[in-house]
Amino acid sequence: MSASIFTHLDDNHPGPWNPHPAFTGVSLKATLCGADTNNAFSAHLVRIDPGCVIGMHTHETQCELHEVAEGSGQCVLAGEVLDYAPGVSAVMPVGAAHEVRAGKNGLKILAKFVPPLV
Repeated sequence: MSASIFTHLDDNHPGPWNPHPAFTGVSLKATLCGADTNNAFSAHLVRIDPGCVIGMHTHETQCELHEVAEGSGQCVLAGEVLDYAPGVSAVMPVGAAHEVRAGKNGLKILAKFVPPLV
């Protein structure tokens, strides 16, 4: 049994990984949609390959919470750099520009959006 919450979540959501439409080396898997949570939030597994980046972007109507499950990397938010490692959480306020960079072993996070992204 793996000690990783990410692996546990992945095992319980056997659907396909989908390539991110805009960022190379990034794959997504929805675990909860708005329809599952009475439109309270959505949750997504995010896998970023080693050295790849989710480039600077915003969510104009959602607050986003990252919970790092595996790997390492960095998040850039409001000009600050936060090191990502298992157990680290970060909140991106509505409309805040942010970027996520995977380290040499890649990065896996659980991203939650309020209100739901999907």
